[in-house]
Amino acid sequence: MREGRRSGQIQTRLVTTPKRFPKPPVDLHTVVEDGSGGSEGPTGALGEEMLREQLCGLEFEMSYNAFFQTNTEMAERLYGVAAEYAGLSGSERVFDLYCGIGTIGLTMAARAGEVWGLEIVPEAIADAERNAERNGIDNARFLSGSARTGLRPLIERAGKPDVVLLDPPRPGLSQKIVRRVLECEAKRIVYVSCNPTTLAPNAAQLVEAGYSLRRVRPVDMFPQTPHIECVALFEKA
Repeated sequence: MREGRRSGQIQTRLVTTPKRFPKPPVDLHTVVEDGSGGSEGPTGALGEEMLREQLCGLEFEMSYNAFFQTNTEMAERLYGVAAEYAGLSGSERVFDLYCGIGTIGLTMAARAGEVWGLEIVPEAIADAERNAERNGIDNARFLSGSARTGLRPLIERAGKPDVVLLDPPRPGLSQKIVRRVLECEAKRIVYVSCNPTTLAPNAAQLVEAGYSLRRVRPVDMFPQTPHIECVALFEKA
């Protein structure tokens, strides 16, 4: 189940095997292979396929398999810290890696010269492009690709960035992706981490490569649980 706190929408998705099953009273029904243990498969929409939400004054629409922070109020706090650390003045080129449906990059676009988002999930990129258009943002571009293989082509196309935004999944960045990020030679790196234990080794790698860890701020996304996100700012020494 997913909830649009500001839109009032609730979206439900049921994942089943191909067994005989009555048509479920949910928005989305996904059928997966027996014993696969996953959630990828043909999906039928019985209600509204897209979920809408408002965040940081912008309107967002997301596909069922695209990532979106589940705590809207605290996501605004989290992105506010990221924007503070990015220190944008209106002319910077920003790379938003693991951009998802474009939330972080689009909330900073008004203070940047240009924003380039990179995301491996094609449906999320389609959402990001629609979200940019929906909010009248014309200085943001989004490309489908992984941070490992897509960053070099992005640099060739857009040029090197002034600021790199990172919001990776819980395992953090592999050594190869860290090397790709270092090739950007950005003045500032803003790392949004949902798992501080994987941020720590990545921070050590960035510092060893010549960056200074300037600030780290935790954000309690889910009070009364151990799940703490944090935002770290790295600057060229």
